[in-house]
Amino acid sequence: MATDSNRLGDTTATETATRLVHRSVNNANSAVSSGEVTNHAEKHAEDLIQWKRHVERIKSKVLDQIQVQLSDLLDKALTESVQTFTQNGNHGNNHVTTTNNNDNSHSDLFEINHIRTIYHMFISVLFLFIISTLAVDYIDQGRLVLEFDLLSYAFGKLHIVALAWLLMFSYTLAVPYYALALWGTLYHRSPVQGVLSVGAGLVLSALQAAVLGVLPIYVVFHYQLPPASRFIIILEQIRFLMKSYSFIRENVPVILKHKTKEGEGPRGEGPRGEVPRFPTFSSYLYFLFAPTLIYRECYPRNPHIRWNYVGVTFAKILGCLFYGYFILVRLCIPVFMNDSNTPFSTRTLVLALFHATLPGMLLLLLAFFAFLHCWLNAFAEMLRFADRMFYKDWWNSTSFANYYRTWNVVVHDWLYYYGYRDFLWLSRRKFRTAAMLSVFAVSALVHEYVFTLGFGFFYPVMFCLFAFFGVAFNFTLNDKRKSPVWNIMMWTCLFIGQGVMVCLYCQEWYAQIHCPRTGDSFWELVTPRSWSCSN
Repeated sequence: MATDSNRLGDTTATETATRLVHRSVNNANSAVSSGEVTNHAEKHAEDLIQWKRHVERIKSKVLDQIQVQLSDLLDKALTESVQTFTQNGNHGNNHVTTTNNNDNSHSDLFEINHIRTIYHMFISVLFLFIISTLAVDYIDQGRLVLEFDLLSYAFGKLHIVALAWLLMFSYTLAVPYYALALWGTLYHRSPVQGVLSVGAGLVLSALQAAVLGVLPIYVVFHYQLPPASRFIIILEQIRFLMKSYSFIRENVPVILKHKTKEGEGPRGEGPRGEVPRFPTFSSYLYFLFAPTLIYRECYPRNPHIRWNYVGVTFAKILGCLFYGYFILVRLCIPVFMNDSNTPFSTRTLVLALFHATLPGMLLLLLAFFAFLHCWLNAFAEMLRFADRMFYKDWWNSTSFANYYRTWNVVVHDWLYYYGYRDFLWLSRRKFRTAAMLSVFAVSALVHEYVFTLGFGFFYPVMFCLFAFFGVAFNFTLNDKRKSPVWNIMMWTCLFIGQGVMVCLYCQEWYAQIHCPRTGDSFWELVTPRSWSCSN
């Protein structure tokens, strides 16, 4: 028994010692493992952050691709559904009627009391301009004088403008339509389709360049038209070019996909003419006057015309013309006519710039209201055109990217469909930034072309604003900016930009008068006279 007790004690002591040893070893191993776990956790956290960033980049690219593809699919589905509806059940009536007179538009915006109050404030400012003009004339001349000599000068020689417009319209109405119809008739029957297409394209391009390219420029310079008349011809020239391009761009793919069968008519119609393959002449004529630049065979239509609305809208346009006249006469001409006699300096430029900020912004708002709201809505009402989305709420934009999309939806859609998307299609969707920059470049060049021919001198203010500042603001002040602070920044930049335009163009206008060119060299034509004029 004693021996067993001793053995049991030795065994217990050995087990206790062994447990202590194992515990200390486990503690040491636990400390080492804890350090390894901590290092592993930190490394895992860093890998997780990098992985999240990588996933976010992939997510952004995938969403962009899905958005473009989804937009293409929806446009294609909408076009096919409209064509199917037109072919199956609407042969005698080439339009879709709707009962909503102002669907998808801001035409009823001025029915809101708060907006109408702002509208009334602008009208009261117009009355103040009229009263101040009458008061100044009475003090200076001793009688009430309300002359509009500036308007009569700016819109002079309107008979030449009407004749030039009639020539451009007649050409745009007849030549692109029948040229496309003739090419479509011969294309699938010709053994040399490529030669036929290239020849037809070259002939039509030459005619477009001669009639819609050279003719307006010749009329502007040969007859020495005043500014407003020049702008009318140049803007109509661009409108006809954009409309004819849209008509050809939308119908050429349809003709290429369609193969003429035996028994079909020359326009690709079936034996009984129930499946038209080429747009009707009436639809093309309607498109030339419709307030849109994207051709469709049919558009949503309203059931009736509100002639009272048309009359009031044209009266508002006339009021905007007089409003612009008083802004120029009271706020611009007295200042810049006197500043043109002082030498060019930084101080003169800065003072003139900030003085031109308010009239510049007023002119921008007037141009927006007169053209994008009144003019387009008036023609839409007369043509019963139901889609009145000519602009969106650009005034609420917190980024210049959104401002460019919502300021002028009509032109933006044309640039998006035929500039941006076609560029991506040609490049197989590889150069999105290049596509965006190409659209900005085209827009900048066209704006500068309009201002150069409209004013009669080259001063690339508009080109610089679009091509440099516009691109920079588009990428820096992008859609990620959601704070109201960025809306304030957007408006501040607009005020400054309009001030720069009005200031520099007014200074150059009077410099061209006081210091006319002495030669016809290239540098004489492209160098602004306001930089050196001091007479």
